[in-house]
This record gives sequence, C-alpha cells and structure tokens, in this order.
Amino acid sequence: MLDNLTVVLVRPKFSENVGAAARACANMGVSRLVLVDPPAFDMERARPMATSKGGLLLDRLEIAATLAEAVAGAEAVYGTTARLGGWRKGVITPGQAADGIWRTLSAGGGVAVVFGPEDAGLANQETRLCGRLVTIPTADEATSLNLAQAVLVVCYEIFKASKGLAEEADEPSPSRAATHAERESLFAALRESLLAIDFLKADNPEYWMLPVRRFIDRVGLKRHEFNLLMGVCRQIKWALGTGRDKKPQA
Repeated sequence: MLDNLTVVLVRPKFSENVGAAARACANMGVSRLVLVDPPAFDMERARPMATSKGGLLLDRLEIAATLAEAVAGAEAVYGTTARLGGWRKGVITPGQAADGIWRTLSAGGGVAVVFGPEDAGLANQETRLCGRLVTIPTADEATSLNLAQAVLVVCYEIFKASKGLAEEADEPSPSRAATHAERESLFAALRESLLAIDFLKADNPEYWMLPVRRFIDRVGLKRHEFNLLMGVCRQIKWALGTGRDKKPQA
C-alpha cells in the first residue's frame, strides 16, 4: 500500500522502540525502515516488540551513516518535531501532511518521514534537510510521545489518505518530482547565486535561505523545473563573471 514510503529513525536510543516502530509500520503498510547512526541497536531486544509482521521489516532493516544518505533518493522529506519556533516555521499536522504525501506516493514518487531521537528530537541542521515539518498536537500537560506512538500516528494519517485519495491517482505525472539530492544541489546553487547578488545576508545565509527552501519544497518541484532553476543560477554566475569564460547554452 505505502511501498514508496520510508520511515527514518535518527539515532534511536532504545532498541525496543525500534521494534515497536517496525510493528507500527507493518500495521499501516509501510515496508521500508531506515536507522541513521543508531548508537547501540540490539536486534534481539527489538524483535519481541516488533511481533511477527514487524519482524519482517527488521529483517530488511537498513542502516545509514547520515540523514542525508538516508533520504537522498526521496522526492519529498517530512521531519517531525515537538519543538516549535526559531528555525521551525510552517509546521503542519500529520493530517495536513498526509494528503500531499499520498499524492506524491500515488504518482510513483518516494517520501521519507523522519523521526528524531527520543530524548532531544531532530537537531536544527537535520530539520534543514526536511522540506516540511510535522508536529503531533497533544495536551499541553503531556507533550512527549513515545517514538513508536509518533510513528503510528503519522503513518495512520497517511494510510487514511491513501484510502480516500486512491481513485484520484489515475493520471500519470508529466514530469517526475525532483529528488532530495537534486533539491539540495539546487539549494546550494541558489545560496551561492543569492549571496553573489547580495540578496542573502552573509552573516547567516543558512537562516535566510530557510524561506526559499520551504517555498520550493512546498510547491513540489519537478525535474524540468529543477533544470530551469539550475540554468538560472548558471546564468547569474556567468553574468557576474564567476562562471566559465564561455556563456552557457540555454
């Protein structure tokens, strides 16, 4: 059902939570689970919490050294957070995220949903790799969720959306979405170009790039649009004399 959806757990502290998260993924039809730099993962402690169906996910478990590596092939990356404000702007609920996630999946694109470690959540630099941020509303008196609970809530909303929107997924997309790796290369090119024309403030360009990143991820960049914007960046470099001697071809 959700074959192109990847659940990514960043530095999970407790193997039992990984097992319970695998069970939650299996319940909702998610077949790919990736751990990023787990500090002390123990399969024997994880497996009892996974039950038989979740155990199948543990058998196919993937481990990545970095978050960038784990999400490189995804066309859309959603990070989860309980902390708001500062760099964490434009945060949406799982229900709001689910429709967009399912539309990407139903068009054949890959989506990664990222969950941070139990004690601290995703770091600011990690949320920067996520096109959208998702938070699960809770009562003010108890805002902390167990990792597996959070995985289940988000995947359940996506599962619901897949049931409601499946009939709308008949028309093929005219152009595939840009992958996470392609968007990251575009963001780097845009950052360099916008610094060169003094649009970004040089003291903290990553912060001032956030609205640009959020906008591009929100609109669902296609591959041909990626090519167009990369061409604009090359033209800016040429016009400023920082590109190759020869004018780039359109």
